[in-house]
Amino acid sequence: MSGPTPENYVQFVRQYHAGLRAFVRSLGVLPMWVDDIAQEAFIVAYERLDEFDESRDFGAWVRGIARNLVINERRKDARRKRILADNLTDILVRTSSVQEDEDEELGDYGTARLAALRDCLTQLPEKSRDLIKARYEKDEAAPDIADRLQMKAPAVRKALERVRDALKRCMEEKLRCVAEV
Repeated sequence: MSGPTPENYVQFVRQYHAGLRAFVRSLGVLPMWVDDIAQEAFIVAYERLDEFDESRDFGAWVRGIARNLVINERRKDARRKRILADNLTDILVRTSSVQEDEDEELGDYGTARLAALRDCLTQLPEKSRDLIKARYEKDEAAPDIADRLQMKAPAVRKALERVRDALKRCMEEKLRCVAEV
């Protein structure tokens, strides 16, 4: 099949829909918003169809659009909470290299990213998990966490920074291992 045209665009949506949803989910988008972001990416792609270079991979192109939508969504986060956690999403977005020549199945890749994140979270010390849970699940601010844990707010922010770095390294290692298999 050659590149998408308005006439055969529905076929491309069907072909890439599941993989795009997995990619969006792997960027830390709340499950209830994954379909919206994926749909929006396909709409943007359709509107920009004349800009698509047929020598490129359509899947990589639409994933790039979705990645940019997630980045834009982070900027609008004050108005709408669709993203799981700002800094975790930063990690996931930064480590998502959307390449034209991606050979691996995106659905598997997205699943691997989520599995790596979950596994890395379980490997954290209990205090680190508590910090992550307080900040990202309960949406507590550093001063509130500091009061509850009898810490200072800058110490909480520094601890969260270290935990995010540890999560990023852990995920990169796990995903490297998955890629080598």
